[in-house]
Amino acid sequence: MSTLELLGVIALVVVVLLVIASCVVRAIRLDRLHIRTDAAYAALLAALERRAVVARAVATLVGDERLRRAAASAEMATTAHRETAENELGHLIGELDRSALPAELALELIDAEQRVMLARRVHNDAVRDTLGLRSRRLVRWFRLAGVTPLPAYFEIADPHVDGTPRVRPASRVVLLDPADRVLLFECAEPGGGQSFWITPGGGRAPGEDDRTAASRELAEETGLRLTPDELVGPVWRREVVFSSQGRTHLADEHFFLARTDRPEIDTAGFEATERASVLRYRWWTADELSQTPITVYPAQLAELLGRLDGFGWDGSTLRVR
Repeated sequence: MSTLELLGVIALVVVVLLVIASCVVRAIRLDRLHIRTDAAYAALLAALERRAVVARAVATLVGDERLRRAAASAEMATTAHRETAENELGHLIGELDRSALPAELALELIDAEQRVMLARRVHNDAVRDTLGLRSRRLVRWFRLAGVTPLPAYFEIADPHVDGTPRVRPASRVVLLDPADRVLLFECAEPGGGQSFWITPGGGRAPGEDDRTAASRELAEETGLRLTPDELVGPVWRREVVFSSQGRTHLADEHFFLARTDRPEIDTAGFEATERASVLRYRWWTADELSQTPITVYPAQLAELLGRLDGFGWDGSTLRVR
């Protein structure tokens, strides 16, 4: 064998070894990508199942039969029909009035939706990387994927969740007159919507404690100036998820008690948003609240007023709805 032929054989052997080495490397990477894709798909299915469970709990609470059926269909759907079923469920969840749900359940629903969104993106990223490697010539020529089927993207609409709810710490005052009537403001979202009644109060300023905020809000909204130490409480705490101006909020409200012998209040301190949303004010008795169909927050205010018993506060804070 001549030197030239020997060099040719050596070159051929080197090329074969390089091809084999490249195939081994690609086969190992492809195997890892398939494992990653399978794990991501399992995580996605788990997230979808959790969303369906939470949606079914919501449907039971609010009596939404369409949502209950959609959740059941999503859980029982075959692989071929899973995307359609999940999109239908996501659409119905997006139509829910989350402000009507208990805070814990509303937050759990938001968390379930966000986990679905994250799991879908992780899964689709894994599918993209796997398909990219399987499209390479060496992988196709030498059938390095074996009989493993091609993974598929999971295409559903992302939930309409405006990120993590913005926490809105707030302080409110249950203001009573000598006849034990409570002061409430009737409010409505600017631009329309069902009205509701709430106690004076609002969001806390940065660095402000809840008692100081309650005193400030009371002065701004009623003209009644009490020092923070004159307020009793916090007697109640209310956490609720609500939507306003396209944002999802988690209101964390602390309620304090106060008395006044002045029936007229001064709303000159209202901010622009309050002037736009507050319709009127009125003093209510507990009996009137228990017999009226109005929407009032806290929802069980009439019952709670009957428990105050002359402000005999025991130092504990009761969670209310």
